[in-house]
Amino acid sequence: MAVKFSRSVVVVSEAGPEIRIRAICMNLPGVTEKLSHGSPAFFAGRQFLMLWIDGHHDNVFPHLWCAAPPGVQNELVTSEPDRFFRPPYVGGRGWIGVRLDGAVDWKEIEAVCEEAFRTVATKKLIASLDSRKS
Repeated sequence: MAVKFSRSVVVVSEAGPEIRIRAICMNLPGVTEKLSHGSPAFFAGRQFLMLWIDGHHDNVFPHLWCAAPPGVQNELVTSEPDRFFRPPYVGGRGWIGVRLDGAVDWKEIEAVCEEAFRTVATKKLIASLDSRKS
């Protein structure tokens, strides 16, 4: 499996979910990774994503929890309950749970990770991300 970073593109071939999520998150400006509860967690000043590759509590499938803008959790959990769920602990703050089993749309996951980043990142980090895209 190969992970290659470029200015604003993450290329991952035949990688598992942990490697793919790490590549997506670490390509965002100013992101750091720390272990939290034995699993990878990603921060842009504040935490924006938690990865549970072996599942967590009653959710025994690979998934992630991530920050989301107000109202998004309810919209996704209601419209696509087979893919999105309200995670324990952080669900009350509007975070979403995203299943990573079955057929995963990695472009969508990349967008979800970016939106989670934008939800917690400083204006300076968001501007840095936006400047990469122009």
